[in-house]
Amino acid sequence: MTTTATRPATPPRALSISRTTATATRVLRQLTHDPRTIALMILVPCVMLFLLRYVFDGNPRTFDSIGASLLGIFPLITMFLVTSIATLRERTSGTLERLLAMPLGKGDLIAGYALAFGTLAIIQSALATGLALWFLDLDVTGSPWLLLLVALLDALLGTALGLFVSAFAASEFQAVQFMPAVIFPQLLLCGLFTPRDTMHPALEAISDVLPMSYAVDGMNEVLRHTDMTATFVRDALIVAGSALLVLILGAATLRRRTA
Repeated sequence: MTTTATRPATPPRALSISRTTATATRVLRQLTHDPRTIALMILVPCVMLFLLRYVFDGNPRTFDSIGASLLGIFPLITMFLVTSIATLRERTSGTLERLLAMPLGKGDLIAGYALAFGTLAIIQSALATGLALWFLDLDVTGSPWLLLLVALLDALLGTALGLFVSAFAASEFQAVQFMPAVIFPQLLLCGLFTPRDTMHPALEAISDVLPMSYAVDGMNEVLRHTDMTATFVRDALIVAGSALLVLILGAATLRRRTA
């Protein structure tokens, strides 16, 4: 009777700051050679806000009522698209397989990508918020810093979602196809078009578990209140917690290559 020796499982590597920052530096260095991607991430939300402002040129109050919400939604959508495609490209090219063969854990890899794209998200959110407030005259009651905070959290959430869904796509085309499944339902149910409490009870219940709903609620809190409210803190923590949870799931589901 023969016995087959089982290979001991490799213990998961602890998250390393040095490996994470090295990964982030590599991703940022690669992005500097792709100006179109950088322009897409940083400039597209600004262009969309600019167009939206002058679409409602004859009724600026409409822009004031939805501009804050879209200030968070546009960066989320942009970061989702770019991150999912960029990560998938790394896997299909064999880069991820080579990296994971080194002393680099999945957590280091995901955290490095999140740090790199998060850095661009900070620039993107700052430019979009500055454009909306000081050039397009978006009228908000609360602090511009709170508006910037929610916009940044939304961009980070889009980054986390993009990293997560890239594990389930076999091509860049499939990565784009995840947008209707992941982003559009949240866009319809987040309260942008109609208050969530006026929806059908089943749809309202679904909207209560979608992170974009709390992103829009947080922006609306800044729109209406001068001070930081308990509702705003709750909404911001839910968006941040959702981004962290999705990043953890992304690390758990990350594959070396696309089959």
